[in-house]
Amino acid sequence: MTTHTTSLKVPPAAGKGGGTPPARPPRRGRSVSPANRSGWTPWLYLLPALVLLAGLLVYPIYQLGLISFLEYTQAQVSGGEPTTFQGFGNYATLFNDSQFWQVLLATVVFAAACVVSTLFVGCALAVLLTRIRALPRLALMMAALGAWATPAITGSTVWVFLFDPDFGPVNKVLGLGDFSWTYGRYSAFALVLLEVLWCSFPFVMVTVYAGIRAIPTEVLEAASLDGASQWRIWRTIMAPMLKPILIVVTIQSIIWDFKVFTQIYVMTNGGGIAGQNLVLNVYAYQKAFASSQYSLGSAIGVVMLVILLAVTLVYLRLVRRQGEEL
Repeated sequence: MTTHTTSLKVPPAAGKGGGTPPARPPRRGRSVSPANRSGWTPWLYLLPALVLLAGLLVYPIYQLGLISFLEYTQAQVSGGEPTTFQGFGNYATLFNDSQFWQVLLATVVFAAACVVSTLFVGCALAVLLTRIRALPRLALMMAALGAWATPAITGSTVWVFLFDPDFGPVNKVLGLGDFSWTYGRYSAFALVLLEVLWCSFPFVMVTVYAGIRAIPTEVLEAASLDGASQWRIWRTIMAPMLKPILIVVTIQSIIWDFKVFTQIYVMTNGGGIAGQNLVLNVYAYQKAFASSQYSLGSAIGVVMLVILLAVTLVYLRLVRRQGEEL
């Protein structure tokens, strides 16, 4: 009987067991791989825009923050006194000013009212545009775009004339006699709110209308055939699908309405009687240019910037927690 044995060849172990270690790939020196080169390519294309943005945005913010830490009044501007570093002294002065907190509260309430009103009117008119015929839709669109294109100072002047106690047609139509809308604090804020709403809602209306037109009509028709009301269609179909658009218009409305200046300054003659209608932007202007306290005005600007950044970041964080992509 013959026995056949099979011998298995074991490859030599690398390292201590002897044998030849595996050959290393040849070194390519410090040359950049095509993958790395492709990773830098987008930044090279973006470089001109980044340089431009740095010059237009970052440098002014840097100067704003720098002046807020200095003693910078008319004496320093004219060269009569040297500029000195104050640290957080301007911020301490600002936070110990009771008028600053009153103006901050008025600004927050006024901006919130403007944002809510603008979103409500803009969304309602956007839905209305999808329900009316072509000619009324064109007329409404042209009227809204006309209001949007009107300069703020022109619109403010026209609204002051419309509500003038002596010559304004509004008081005559409503039978209010010589009632002055700008005399009382709340009536003046209400008048300014109407003007801000008038020039702000077209942006929301046009943007939301474009978003509604992008929704498949089959979805809306199916909901209507199932007997859903218009409010339920908006709440359960349109609003969720328009959420990214609503986020953008909400953030932009917060930023715009928090920085309202022209309407308050023109319609209340610089902030109303005894500053009863001041908002932060007008308050900063008065501190910086009317009182020549440029460092205090810069400190108010920095506070506004921090508040707006905080509100925007918190809002975006809440949205991302809900799983929405921007």
